[in-house]
Amino acid sequence: MFLAASKVGPTGRAIGVDMTKEMIDKAKRIATEHGYQNVDFRLGEMESLPIDDESVDAIVSNCVVNLSPDKSKVFREAYRVLKPGGRLTVSDIVSEGVLPDEVRTDSDAWACCIGGALEQREYLEKIIGAGFEDVSIVSSREFYIEDKANQTKEKLMSITVKAYK
Repeated sequence: MFLAASKVGPTGRAIGVDMTKEMIDKAKRIATEHGYQNVDFRLGEMESLPIDDESVDAIVSNCVVNLSPDKSKVFREAYRVLKPGGRLTVSDIVSEGVLPDEVRTDSDAWACCIGGALEQREYLEKIIGAGFEDVSIVSSREFYIEDKANQTKEKLMSITVKAYK
């Protein structure tokens, strides 16, 4: 949020949303300590943003959408709060194929944003299904997770997607 605050300038506003009061309190404390006056932190969930309809120019999300079991709802909410012509930039992890059940049900894998990873095609379809246009992958990087017990490797990708309302 503090990087975004420097980009929007003194007349802009950067809004951060988190589902824990502790993170909101910490962010507010840091903002006060460092003199940030163009930031606002709100308690809420990404599936139900505490933000007015069509009030935001841009949304930046860094590897949190995978924490939601309802990614379609997350993207619909992003679409709802964006102004016409607004943009969504989201970085997340996607898979090349369907992840095995032992990965999809592992709480540590979910905490690492891997357990909730969708196949890349499905992830992009959810963004498009929310109404976004001109959806494109602006960067991607492959990596693998290894299941030593089953002697398998799963190919994943870290992608950054840009889309417009």
